Amino acid sequence: MFGAKATSRGYRGAFRWRWAGLLPGLMLVLHAAPAQWEKDIRAFEAADRTNPPPKGAIVFVGSSSIRMWHTLAQDFPGFTVINRGFGGSELADSVAFANRIILPYRPRQVVVYAGDNDIAAGKSPARVLADFQAFEHKIHTALPKCRVTFIAIKPCPSRWQFVKQIREANDLVKAAAQQARETEFVDVFTPMLGVDGRPRGELFANDQLHLNRSGYALWVRLLRPYLLRQ
Repeated sequence: MFGAKATSRGYRGAFRWRWAGLLPGLMLVLHAAPAQWEKDIRAFEAADRTNPPPKGAIVFVGSSSIRMWHTLAQDFPGFTVINRGFGGSELADSVAFANRIILPYRPRQVVVYAGDNDIAAGKSPARVLADFQAFEHKIHTALPKCRVTFIAIKPCPSRWQFVKQIREANDLVKAAAQQARETEFVDVFTPMLGVDGRPRGELFANDQLHLNRSGYALWVRLLRPYLLRQ
């Protein structure tokens, strides 16, 4: 298995050069707010006005694996969690809407799952890395002490044809997380493989894409050591 801490607290010189080349592209990503998600984001904002979330909680954000995690609060008793997943989204979408569904809550930790849809849509592992770095940069620019926790892209049976790209994207993000401050990578990919090296079908819903209850139970066990207590 792996340790509960894959974190490095300081930027290292070897990675500083990356930002100079990435920043122009990052600025484009930061200002791209896809209209297709506007209804979802407005629904979150309406809920916030009715029942404002507490500051200093743990925000879970990302695609349908987060959106469909209906038992999130029950799965992590003792933690204050906020679910801000919107199905079908990609990493760049979480970057684009961070100002509206993450930063206003001033969370102590942000747990993000995305990249699945990115790879399926034809984005390269390098683009997944760039979008993750844009996400991490945006969170830490506003909230320097906030922990950013990336859940590895899972091995879906229905998307097994993309396994090479998924492995590469996970490796790139893991390496970047190890070099970044208050950033960590949680490997859910490896524990979701069977002894034959293929995805464990019993962890997935009938569509062989989304998690079932057993799949979420595994994620809970893997993620709990990484969550920050108040």
